Amino acid sequence: MVTLDVPRAQVLAYRVAAHQFDRAVRAPGDLAVLDLGVQDTPYGSARVALSARTDARTDEAPDARTDGASGARAGVAPGAPTDGEPGDLTLLWAARGAPTLHRTADLPRLAAALWPLSDADATTRIASTVIRDGAKLGIAAFRAAAEAMHDVVRGALPKGEVSTAVSARIPASLTFWCATCDAQHISGALFQQVGLFAGVRLDLTDGTALAPVPGWPGVPSEARGTADVLDTYLRLLGPATQMEAAKFLGTTAARIKDAWPGDLTEVRIDGRSAWLPGDAVDALRDAPKPRVVRLLPPLDPYLQARDRDLLVPDRARQSAVWKAIGSPGVVLVDGEVAGTWRGKLAGRKRLDVEVVPFAPWPARVTREVGTEAARVAEVRGVPEVRVTGH
Repeated sequence: MVTLDVPRAQVLAYRVAAHQFDRAVRAPGDLAVLDLGVQDTPYGSARVALSARTDARTDEAPDARTDGASGARAGVAPGAPTDGEPGDLTLLWAARGAPTLHRTADLPRLAAALWPLSDADATTRIASTVIRDGAKLGIAAFRAAAEAMHDVVRGALPKGEVSTAVSARIPASLTFWCATCDAQHISGALFQQVGLFAGVRLDLTDGTALAPVPGWPGVPSEARGTADVLDTYLRLLGPATQMEAAKFLGTTAARIKDAWPGDLTEVRIDGRSAWLPGDAVDALRDAPKPRVVRLLPPLDPYLQARDRDLLVPDRARQSAVWKAIGSPGVVLVDGEVAGTWRGKLAGRKRLDVEVVPFAPWPARVTREVGTEAARVAEVRGVPEVRVTGH
């Protein structure tokens, strides 16, 4: 078996190229990150993530509800295609129950690939302390909740109304008494994880509602294609370990062992073993040193890698980037996370972007941060931007 030794810097160069930060791809729907999905937390951040990878213009109005790194107008699916590219994009709860933007055409295949591999895998993914007995139902818990949601959501319905109706249709062990809501309802962890399987998308026309994906073929009968999702993770965020890829799915390395893709090459990164698809080794070895500055939103696909010690070796900086609540966006400079940023609307005409560098950076980076901040303002539908802190 051939083992490739590479330094950390070469891995970052490979990932920058894999994420297409050169903006060579015109149509958002053609971006490679959509093979894995673009998380939209907070709502609207997916559009900023796509804008960091393509020059395609989007029409968007600011969202007065949001003062995080990005925002989106209620009623417009963040990242919706605008330039006539083939296909379309749908926002829905997908991997780990996270609101994620995917190609609509990919959804049935993705649902089968993300379906739990076994009862043990399903129990691990539920990981709920409020329905311990229900979680032991394994795949049956997913099937009951997904079928109930599919039956309930025949048109756009408020999230709370769907939760109430689904809770009444599933085994009692999958529900718990919620003092806040003063009601017995389904575990939130399970509720959101079955959104994709039920063929239900997020509708932000008026608050948070759920609506059916047209022509949905039904709840998956079994897991199919999980190895393809793991392979995609390795291509975009590798070289990586089984544990890191499993965490992306919300499970453990032991649960995905039988679905681990073949034809992988072992790569040692500064002495640590990881894996990459064999046909991507040349791209890793030959990746050029990146020279690009981008403002990435919280939970951008580039930040979804589970090897945070590789992305941001300094622990204090890790704490600044990944917070339990309200993480900032990051300033990406030549593959390195070089600082954080937050955007806040000042009325409806200006976006104030506060940048916090981890260390002084050259004038070239300051200029490009200003250019990228203007792009974020354009994405959010405001004509002016003010950048402070750098």
